Amino acid sequence: MSDLKIAIILGSTRPGRNGKAVADWVLEKASARTGADYELVDLADYPLPHLDEAIPPSFGQYQNDHTKAWAEKIAGFDGFIFVTPEYNHSTSAVLKNAIDFLYAEWNNKAAAFVSYGSLGGARAIEHLRGVASELQIAHVRQQLSFSLFTDFENFSEFKPGPQHEESAKVLFDQLEAWTAALKPVRAAA
Repeated sequence: MSDLKIAIILGSTRPGRNGKAVADWVLEKASARTGADYELVDLADYPLPHLDEAIPPSFGQYQNDHTKAWAEKIAGFDGFIFVTPEYNHSTSAVLKNAIDFLYAEWNNKAAAFVSYGSLGGARAIEHLRGVASELQIAHVRQQLSFSLFTDFENFSEFKPGPQHEESAKVLFDQLEAWTAALKPVRAAA
């Protein structure tokens, strides 16, 4: 068992969402690895309202119980895989909101991105990369992008192409390496 913990954050709560199947696939591939322990964190299990903290998250003075519970959950991880749909050339509002609730809990950790959409969700990932940089999250180059046209049957049943297997391995390798490399940085902070 590894001492690294990585959350696979499912960034969609939409009824009939495709993201659950994608996140489950990522978790299935990750569960065969020994470099880190992976856990699925479904935002549907953390029903956060629109950001309702009066003090900016960078101060770490959370007032609401839902924020404290979310902060406690995220603080326990060393790294993240964000699974995001692409809505209107960006990530989902629920994922952006969940990210915006916290600050220090994200710092000096590593992340990777998995997306899905008509163009594979690539634009959602590009937006998340900027957000991650601001939160001092080191993000790896490799990403997984699933097309609604080629990786889903009838736009709803997830059937990823075989080419994603090797890309997933590279993503996990990069993420585990960066997550481990940042552990001493977090300890010093």
